[in-house]
Amino acid sequence: MAGTYLLVFIGPGAVVVASTLPFASSDEALFFVAAVFACTVGSIILAFGRHSGAHVNPAITVAGVAAGAFKRELFLPYVLFQTSGGLLAGLSLFLVFRTLPSSANLGSTKLAVGIGPLEGFALEVGRTFLLATSALVASSRLKSPASQAALVGTTLFSLIVLIGPLTGASFNPARSLGPSVFSGYSSAQIIYWIGPLVGAALAGLVFGFVKSHGGKSKEFNLVCLC
Repeated sequence: MAGTYLLVFIGPGAVVVASTLPFASSDEALFFVAAVFACTVGSIILAFGRHSGAHVNPAITVAGVAAGAFKRELFLPYVLFQTSGGLLAGLSLFLVFRTLPSSANLGSTKLAVGIGPLEGFALEVGRTFLLATSALVASSRLKSPASQAALVGTTLFSLIVLIGPLTGASFNPARSLGPSVFSGYSSAQIIYWIGPLVGAALAGLVFGFVKSHGGKSKEFNLVCLC
């Protein structure tokens, strides 16, 4: 819950701050937000990975269960605490930024003009698939927490830069839920729940299949987020 709270407060908080700063271009603002998200996720993995696996994203927990890398009986408690952390962060964002003239809906994810619901859904599914796969690869192949943090953080940074202007680059239902609830911005938010969960489930199933047929059957713990 603490890790999800930090991610959802700091990441969307950066979106709000970026909307108030005089960046020379929208690209600079995008890189700023992407860097904040990536660094936050990497720091959470380093701080909480050895204790809880640093699951700060319900979609990553779904991927772990689908891949057979996470205990099913822990799924509901983890999602409950992730959702609670996201909502608490949304409340904190509201309390901190409610007086700003331009709050960017507390950093809520939203579809760009010209991007329809089906396109947004497909983008969130595909990119969450990539993020979840990087988390599974990091936890199974990389022993160093720093390496795991670097791989997942770099993947998240790249994905935000690629599709942030199109969908807001959620990949995380808890990240979208908190700001949406407390800003009152609810347009197309169902996409940011269903899309990431479908993409993560597919990543887990594919990864589990490859793992079970790839020669190595060694058990591993999911020590990644996002």
